[in-house]
Amino acid sequence: MAVRLLSHELSDLCLGKPALRSLSVTSTIAEALEVLKTSDDNFVSVWSCDHKAKTSSGFQSAAGFCDNYDDDDCRCVGKVCMVDVICYLCKDENLVSPSVALKEPVSVLLPKIPGLVLHVEPSCSLLKAIDLILEGAQNLVVPIKTKLSNKRKQHQKPSPTVTVHKGREFCWLTQEDVIRFLLSSIGLFSPVPAFSIDTLGIISSEILTIEYHSPASAAIGAISRTLVDQTSVAVVDSEGCLIGEISPFTLACCDETVAAAVKTLSSGDLMAYIDCGGPPEDLVRVVSSRLKERNLNGMLEHFSMSMSCGGFSSSSSDEESMAASPLPRSGRYSRSMSYSARMVRRAEAIVCHPKSSLVAVMIQAISHRVNYVWVIEDDCSLVGIVTFSDMLKVFREHLETIA
Repeated sequence: MAVRLLSHELSDLCLGKPALRSLSVTSTIAEALEVLKTSDDNFVSVWSCDHKAKTSSGFQSAAGFCDNYDDDDCRCVGKVCMVDVICYLCKDENLVSPSVALKEPVSVLLPKIPGLVLHVEPSCSLLKAIDLILEGAQNLVVPIKTKLSNKRKQHQKPSPTVTVHKGREFCWLTQEDVIRFLLSSIGLFSPVPAFSIDTLGIISSEILTIEYHSPASAAIGAISRTLVDQTSVAVVDSEGCLIGEISPFTLACCDETVAAAVKTLSSGDLMAYIDCGGPPEDLVRVVSSRLKERNLNGMLEHFSMSMSCGGFSSSSSDEESMAASPLPRSGRYSRSMSYSARMVRRAEAIVCHPKSSLVAVMIQAISHRVNYVWVIEDDCSLVGIVTFSDMLKVFREHLETIA
């Protein structure tokens, strides 16, 4: 069984994975927003395709067919999500005129960190994939083996956001995909999965925190960092007890107007604002009022328009109708009718105890679709965090002994 596990290629993990939705690196942030608001995935891939002047003979765009060129001509150079847009709009100059900021190319959102997204072949081994992830890769871009037939290509109109290159579509694999795959063979690692995370020494004390009453704007840099680290910002009280979190996974389910809340609310109020129940009426009024006080008229207009599109009006004459109709959700559900197809995160933190077993923490993280679990003591004092990366290190060491 162990030999069989080691013989797996990435193509085995790609079965059933959807084709990537994508954007050209020259697309605008506004165009990226459109794709994100209609996507089932929190991220959209960004592609750079350089085929010079030969677009008419095979290449349409980063989202079209690309049949006559080397793979190096068309590469996924990164990924963006709603959190990138929110942090970008939180910059003072962009708050003044968000409509102008959204016209910038999506490339300005890409982190300047090499190796976050890597191309690999379907024949790449599971061990190699784990090594790449432990070296810093977040997404492994893999060609989907099934080729599109010529007949299908003739009759199928290319999706405006699906990349097809040399008759092949692409998917990507994440840390979660690998952890899920290993969980399906968890018995092979016995007795390690039953050990506590404390015993295994995988609780990291390198965490980012912010005090409950502190301005949420003070956490913008931390939010950007946790997006790269695939972790979260812990919200704590004055004694260091965990109250909640400001998570990129939760923010990714919101829309871009949350930037206004980040700049005007406290960390505690922001948690309430981005909770999956939708922004409370009183906090919407606070955000609008503070934007007006700070003369951030561009963002105020953008924010008000978003609220009114969801049926919210700040005029006193509409107070009765507001009581009868709930406010629009800050989550993605407000942007789509496919309620059951998507998962919106609450601002409530997912926690475990230092004595929790490795397999229990794995299941916790997977079931809540996060890459980490906070570790707390019985009195809720924050001990640290356990991430998928920490877990993969344990499994990689064990695989070394059976390789």
